[in-house]
Amino acid sequence: MTSAGPVLYAVICGVSNAASSYDFIADVIADGWRVCVITTPMGARFVDTAHLADLTGHPVRSTYKNPTDPDILPPADAYVVAPASFNTVNKLANGISDTLAVGIVCEAIGNRQPIIVAPWMNRALANYSAYARSIRSLQADGVRVVLTDQTKPGGSRCDAGGSFPWTDVLAEVRKIPDDLSS
Repeated sequence: MTSAGPVLYAVICGVSNAASSYDFIADVIADGWRVCVITTPMGARFVDTAHLADLTGHPVRSTYKNPTDPDILPPADAYVVAPASFNTVNKLANGISDTLAVGIVCEAIGNRQPIIVAPWMNRALANYSAYARSIRSLQADGVRVVLTDQTKPGGSRCDAGGSFPWTDVLAEVRKIPDDLSS
């Protein structure tokens, strides 16, 4: 953690409510975090990257840099993957590091850094057994997973509805400073 405040990487995936992350990011900044946004390649299509860069004061990244280029983002103290797509949840759990967003979070899992994953998908995908295995795997690796009736593995076959749990994700972020100080 730096003297200017801890750094949170907000990883945004390409799901229907990706743009609802703006208020969450503003709340995290108001709590004293410096926020850097990384999107999956599809996630970049679902958000206004210029708005996010203005909001955070950092460029939004979605692709790997050349290894000889300097890092343009400060190192992260913690990570939030929200909203996390079905695809990204399964990639994270299985170490399929084929995008910058997933690769950075996979490294953070290996480094045992604080990570919060909040999936968002339809009930059909949440009912798929691979997803349930991925959630258990992430939790076994120490990842905090924020689930809703919509995103809990198993359950009814119809869509549960509801809204994305930004309040719950923010509550988890507010617990992270205790992890960083211990």
